[in-house]
Amino acid sequence: MHKFAAHEFLETQEALRTKHAGIEMHGLFADMAQDPQLKNMILNHQRSIINAYQQGVNLLMGKGVNMQSAPGMGMMRTTQQTAVGLNNPQMMAPNPHPNRLSDMTIATIMLNWHKAGSAIGMLWANECVDPQIRQYHVNGANLCQQMAYETWQYMNMKGYYQAPQLADHTMNTMINAFKEQPVLI
Repeated sequence: MHKFAAHEFLETQEALRTKHAGIEMHGLFADMAQDPQLKNMILNHQRSIINAYQQGVNLLMGKGVNMQSAPGMGMMRTTQQTAVGLNNPQMMAPNPHPNRLSDMTIATIMLNWHKAGSAIGMLWANECVDPQIRQYHVNGANLCQQMAYETWQYMNMKGYYQAPQLADHTMNTMINAFKEQPVLI
């Protein structure tokens, strides 16, 4: 049996429990989603999480996992053009007693779950001494950021998450506050 440092083993156990919960959560979301595009994205994310979960189980069991390649999403699906700027943003009041979640709520939960997974995965990677366990967490963090970005693009396209833009003069003022650094030889 492979010997692991206690902290990396416990963090990997936590990562597997989180992926286990994520697989079930995405299954519920797929059942609730009204938009076929959202449902397809959810199911693709669920497959990626299942692959990452199985890779982690295999890694802990010493079954020879190639950690150089992440259990990725293949080609990340991207929208044509992201919209920058606000276009009359409005939010409906939350429903405290829903029978099902709205597509906006599903996408919001997914976005925040993936963003948190990316940050925590990288934090866990920084605590690992075993290079394969470390790479597993790096791959998980990268997968989460890819899924978060795809989810954000969907939300942006639907108008659920608009990206405000600063005025040109404000951006130029902020950019011009920085000075070029001469090259040191």
